[in-house]
Amino acid sequence: MAAERQGLEQEWLLLQQQCEEYERYSLLIKLFNFLLFSVFLLAGGLAGKTGMVVLVVLLMVWLQDAIWKTFQSRIVPRLLQLEQAIHPLNVGAHVQPDTTAFQFNTHYMQSRPSQIGLIREYATQAIRPTVAFPHALLVFMACVLIVLG
Repeated sequence: MAAERQGLEQEWLLLQQQCEEYERYSLLIKLFNFLLFSVFLLAGGLAGKTGMVVLVVLLMVWLQDAIWKTFQSRIVPRLLQLEQAIHPLNVGAHVQPDTTAFQFNTHYMQSRPSQIGLIREYATQAIRPTVAFPHALLVFMACVLIVLG
């Protein structure tokens, strides 16, 4: 029982660190998009083909951030399951059969969505305010500058 609990705690620690790492990289992706926009704006604006290329790259980076946050969101249900299993009030209680340590991928594959479902997950993440900002604002500003350009 102690070894089983230790395995659950190790998995929780690993997944929690991974979840925080995804958050850090998401912030770096946002910073990259802001810097990209700023560099092109300062280097001569977003007129013509340059503006369209920058717009496409801004959208691609936004999508990459959404994909990254989707990966992060897949960790959360398992973290919550592990927290329930290792909660101090549950010590000595029977662990649910689907709470065996180090089974993250097995659990994910059992509920993995279809290709359309995956695309829907990415789109859902992309429109979440914590992901959309600052990407949506940068895309909007790029569109305005292209039109005015």
